[in-house]
Amino acid sequence: MTAHPPLAGIDVDFETSPPGLAPRTSFRLEPIEGADGLYALRSTSDDLRLFLLDPARAGLAYDPPIATASLSALSASRDEVRVFVVANPAEDGVFVNLRAPILVNARTGAGTQVIFDESAYPLRARLGA
Repeated sequence: MTAHPPLAGIDVDFETSPPGLAPRTSFRLEPIEGADGLYALRSTSDDLRLFLLDPARAGLAYDPPIATASLSALSASRDEVRVFVVANPAEDGVFVNLRAPILVNARTGAGTQVIFDESAYPLRARLGA
């Protein structure tokens, strides 16, 4: 996976709410200052916030297959899509969900979440492990 340049803040709109976030579909993606590749995805309607990590900028060898249907939903080619993983800080480290990446067309702000059925991608992978 190629490391893209950092994104400035962009509005991200999902056609349908990501799992567990209904009814929210509109978010703002903003970089976290001083943490290369880390972003806050904030709901525009309330205080909900997720941390997203750009795996390429974090040095992770993570290049999941993206289905043509997902690219079509974003009106994007594979090169235009930014792949992010949800990051969860915990007392024993930071964990990322590699099974359900969030895809964003950085040009249009269209977003979707893909959920892989295969166990090749863990739900909870510890960073730095």
